[in-house]
Order: sequence, then structure tokens, then C-alpha cells
Amino acid sequence: MQARLQRIFREHYTWLRDKMRRHTGNPHGAEDVAAEAFLQLAQHRALEEVREPRALLTTIAKRVLIETWRRRDLEQAYLETLAAAPQATYPSPEERALVMEALLAVDAALDSLPAKARHAFLRSQLDAMTYAEIAQELGVSASMVRQYMTRALSAILAATA
Repeated sequence: MQARLQRIFREHYTWLRDKMRRHTGNPHGAEDVAAEAFLQLAQHRALEEVREPRALLTTIAKRVLIETWRRRDLEQAYLETLAAAPQATYPSPEERALVMEALLAVDAALDSLPAKARHAFLRSQLDAMTYAEIAQELGVSASMVRQYMTRALSAILAATA
């Protein structure tokens, strides 16, 4: 398996890095995405059976790129929120890192939920909608919204524990 990975790396790394450079517009970001894609490829269970390594690498790299952009957008939103706060309330760099880690974990937990459960949670928490209002919007019962909320809160608790 290691020989196969080395061969794929030799044959396709430069191609993938250049392809990602077009998406990132930055050589360092492209290197990071390509390297992460190969790290994930190395964990692929059936690497010997991969017939189209470029297709698989492209899929993996796009996922890495999307995750990178999500992380950047989340961090930017957090920094903008901090900028609007009084200077005396700024958290230390260590506290900011912990908050970002928690935000990313919550984001991943919410992303893992079915669309209706995620929607219910966000409408409840961000828009202060009642379960009845959410149920009407989603076309489900308030009991179902309660189940969605339980599922969402469980996922967040597990991700941040």
C-alpha cells in the first residue's frame, strides 16, 4: 500500500497542487490543500483498488478546500464580532483559540445533522422562534421539533465534550 501511495504522490502531487493553486489563488494555500488531500488519501482503506487517483484526489481536495473556507469564514465572523466589542473585553489569544476550536466543533456537529434538525436548531437559537413556530415553518409537529432539538443538542454536546 505504501508503494502505491508513493507512486500516486510522485505522479499526481504537482498536478493537484497546481489545480488547487487556481482555486486558492495562493501557492501556500495550494500546498496545504494538496498535502492534506494526500494525508487523507493515505488513510483510504482500499487504496490499491483506486483506478482513477486524480478523480479521488480532486474530490478529497475539494472537501478540504470547502472546509478551509468554512473555517476561514467562521473565524472572520468571530473576529468581526470581537472588533465590535469593547477593547477591555477582548479574550486572550489562548481564549480566542479555545473559542475558535469550540465554534468549529459546533459547526461540524451542526453540519452532520439532517437539514430539518439543523434548521430547527438554528431557528430556535438564532431567531428565538418557538417550537410551534418552527413546526409550522417545517411542516412537522412540535414534538418532532423537540426531537430535532434533542438530536442537535446531543451532537453539539458530544462534539464539545
